[in-house]
Amino acid sequence: MNNSLLFDFTVDKATKTVFVNREFAANLSLVWDAFTKQEILDQWWAPKPWESKTKFMHFAVGGRRFYAMVSPEGQEHWSLQQYTSISPITNFKMLNAFADKDENPQLPGSEWDLNFSEQNGITKVSVTIYNESLDRMEQMIAMGFQGGFTMILNYLEKLLPTLSQQP
Repeated sequence: MNNSLLFDFTVDKATKTVFVNREFAANLSLVWDAFTKQEILDQWWAPKPWESKTKFMHFAVGGRRFYAMVSPEGQEHWSLQQYTSISPITNFKMLNAFADKDENPQLPGSEWDLNFSEQNGITKVSVTIYNESLDRMEQMIAMGFQGGFTMILNYLEKLLPTLSQQP
């Protein structure tokens, strides 16, 4: 891991918001693809030894991603993401909610706002996660969200150089 790259994780209970800023030594379009293409997301969007398994994904305004984090024993934790706004290569927003295997969301969920920018070959991803419910945010944190999200972003950092070498 490149320790000179920015990584900041802040929880603000007063505003029910989590702020994550992370830099990657990769170009903007590659990092964007890693967050918006199913075949790449499933390679890093789960803390090991869990795996990400996307049932379907349509990355478009109004589109959705329905996926599970799957344990080595086969236990599934489903989530549903609905894309509410997309500005190609710079920003997308989505509603995120836990769900059951039949796509029934457990509301309230959280609103994610992801911003992407590049300077001198370093891409910065700024994620703002607003929770309508303080209880839901505290549940997320208690479930290990900070450690898990940190872990998956580190997996992405290791994956990006291999993706940039693919045709």
